[in-house]
Amino acid sequence: MTTLIERPDTPQNPASGSPTTVGRGKAALAGALAAAVALAVTEVVSVAVDRSGPSVVGAVAGRFVDRYAGSLKDVAVAWFGTNDKAALLVGIVVVATALGAVLGVVAARRFWLGAVGFAAFAVVGALAGRADPLASSVGLTVASLSGGAAGVVCLALLLRAAAGHLGRAPLGAVRPAAVDPRVKRADRRVFLTALGGAGAVAVVATATSKGMRGSSPAVRSRATTSLPAPSRSIAAPTSQPFAVDGLSPYVTPNDSFYRIDTAVFVPQVDGASWKLTIDGMVERPVTFTYADLLGMDMVEEPVTISCVSNEVGDKLVGNALWRGVPLKTLLDQAGVKPGATQVVGRSVDDFTVGFPTEKALDGRTAMVAVGMNGEPLPVIHGFPARLIVAGLYGYVSATKWLRKIELTRLEDFDAYWVPLGWAKQAPIKTQSRIDVPGPGTTVAAGPLAIAGVAWAPTRGIRAVEVSIDHGPWQPARLGDAASDNTWVQWLFSWDATPGAHVAGVRAIDGTGAVQIEKPSPPDPDGATGYHYRGFTVR
Repeated sequence: MTTLIERPDTPQNPASGSPTTVGRGKAALAGALAAAVALAVTEVVSVAVDRSGPSVVGAVAGRFVDRYAGSLKDVAVAWFGTNDKAALLVGIVVVATALGAVLGVVAARRFWLGAVGFAAFAVVGALAGRADPLASSVGLTVASLSGGAAGVVCLALLLRAAAGHLGRAPLGAVRPAAVDPRVKRADRRVFLTALGGAGAVAVVATATSKGMRGSSPAVRSRATTSLPAPSRSIAAPTSQPFAVDGLSPYVTPNDSFYRIDTAVFVPQVDGASWKLTIDGMVERPVTFTYADLLGMDMVEEPVTISCVSNEVGDKLVGNALWRGVPLKTLLDQAGVKPGATQVVGRSVDDFTVGFPTEKALDGRTAMVAVGMNGEPLPVIHGFPARLIVAGLYGYVSATKWLRKIELTRLEDFDAYWVPLGWAKQAPIKTQSRIDVPGPGTTVAAGPLAIAGVAWAPTRGIRAVEVSIDHGPWQPARLGDAASDNTWVQWLFSWDATPGAHVAGVRAIDGTGAVQIEKPSPPDPDGATGYHYRGFTVR
């Protein structure tokens, strides 16, 4: 029979009043798994309360974006591109799990400190939920508290298992060093079983939350929407004079169109209940339903839009066929007052853009879009409605999940990105890009197609020139374009010779201005510079 002795110098575990001999490794594992269980429980409760709203993790991520977007925007886009939101969510889970491991080590010596740490997590989640315009503040508070409580209970059970207090060991006693090896193996099995059980709870709870969420009101509403035919349209070219593998298509498919925005949780808006309000400096505030918009005369045409974070040669730019109601038509119904020099677009998640009113009224393509490439707007691209304004970077014009348009003065309001250091007015700069050959590729000697796209929305592209190995600039052939609002494909044929080579490209817009050569970063109003591509000829 194993002798049990008391050790006065053994740290006490206030959760049970018993001494513990849990090592750091076991305690860290216990804390990490307890944190995982806590996060999983918050997910399940979040979905149970509101299937179309963000989870606690999503709400925390949203507040992180609002707090640090200005300093981390370029880094996040450069590292993760359009996967920046997923990377942030994974990062939050990893950090929370790591902090849980730390709390596990602390709790093994002073359990109440670990419990306080989990309670702090719950408070952070509740506060994030209260600040999220898409969230049920009560629901996320309940979810946060439930997750915190689950984490504390799980931590206590895992630490007891690690200390040998689950099963045969009486409370208030620990085993001396010379414990029967069979007892040690049994205790190890108990701890591993407890870890496995906690891990299973976390996995099952997470999977359950995903299954509970199901299809959103936005997905169901979009699936039942039938877009009316446009009363006026500018069609995309049905063909191009050349076809090159790897060259960007003239019209970018919806599923490959870039997505850059601040919405960690994609807003789920039901078209049946959606409304668009136009107010501020107007003669008469007006409100439109989704059905109202679908019943109006619509226009459709391809327009190239770009993110201001697009580096030279990058792919945060696309050309789509947009269908919607002209913005001027809607503003005319409200009656813009003299002195209203800024149009502010507000999203359902409180994101804002702002651009000069004259850009909505000067004849350029500017619309409240409801369709993209012949379909209702995809949910991730703004269903049920968004703004499209030709010639302006997205961060000052392209509000997704639009809910309100407000007329004000330029000096009276700064939209989301302006206080964070980005320019208040941001016309899209003339840019060009090499798509083919790919970076670092090896090609065969002989006839070689060097091809890509160039854009200068509202100004159009007059010419594209290519330089080989920093030699003279030579003209490329241009593809067909529906209007000056879209990009154009270009092709340069070269008789490639063996060796390492560099191709460069520059565009000349419709006004005769040559693309800016001097390199500059996207901050504060768009990147500049020529795009160069290195490759090897064998």
